[in-house]
Amino acid sequence: MAFFTTSDGLRLAYSDQGEGPAVLCLAGLTRTLHDFDEMAAALSGIRLIRMDYRGRGQSDYDPDPMHYSVPIEARDAVELLDHLDLPKAAVVGTSRGGMIALFLAATARQRLTGIVLNDVGPVLDRDDLGRIVEYVGLNPSYKSYDEAAQKYPAMCLGFANVSAARWRVEVERLWEQSDAGLVNRYDPALRRSVEAVFNGPEVDLWPLFDAANGLPLALLRGQNSLLLSRETVAEMQARRPDMLFAEVPDRAHIPFLDEPESLEILNAFIGKLA
Repeated sequence: MAFFTTSDGLRLAYSDQGEGPAVLCLAGLTRTLHDFDEMAAALSGIRLIRMDYRGRGQSDYDPDPMHYSVPIEARDAVELLDHLDLPKAAVVGTSRGGMIALFLAATARQRLTGIVLNDVGPVLDRDDLGRIVEYVGLNPSYKSYDEAAQKYPAMCLGFANVSAARWRVEVERLWEQSDAGLVNRYDPALRRSVEAVFNGPEVDLWPLFDAANGLPLALLRGQNSLLLSRETVAEMQARRPDMLFAEVPDRAHIPFLDEPESLEILNAFIGKLA
């Protein structure tokens, strides 16, 4: 693990491994760079860079929780590339990370060589978003990893054929053990900015998607995802017939990126970068 300092003084964690075309991995809303561990182990021939957003994982919390926003986190991503003296990189964006990738396509396209979107697009189901907003900032009721590994899989509707060992990795990745039980690996004040966006005016995100025209583009959708509809995927394909696409069976939001279907698309995308 390494660290860099943002233009507003926060110390953010990142990792940088391998050689080849640069690929920056951006995780989901409440997640950390470790979500890409399995992907990192399965792929070769790339320089894989991962970052913990401000307020998540091993990165500093922001004293102003309204800075937990897509524009600020996109700025952090560009500043990490600057720190590494990288003029350009592709982005693999899971959920929130995909929104950041599309924002970068519209605001810093010259820094991108391509985008992979993991179960995210310009239209997201509002009911499913509301379900996510409900739990952000709240610690789970589980007292131990053993309890979480036993009970959490039943909460993950749409997932099947996931081993007990993989679920154990997932719960240890999500939460850390405290004397009072398991607690989130992120700033609970993240809830304030998430609620503000959810309750604010709706924004048309199709222009951000269209801003990626000409860049290599790939999309993964969990076959059972409620967040990203097949109708939205169809419109994305109509606008970008060249977009690589796969549905990942036995997954909802989000595919783990270690599934054969995910890795096939990722390797095909890397081939376009090369």
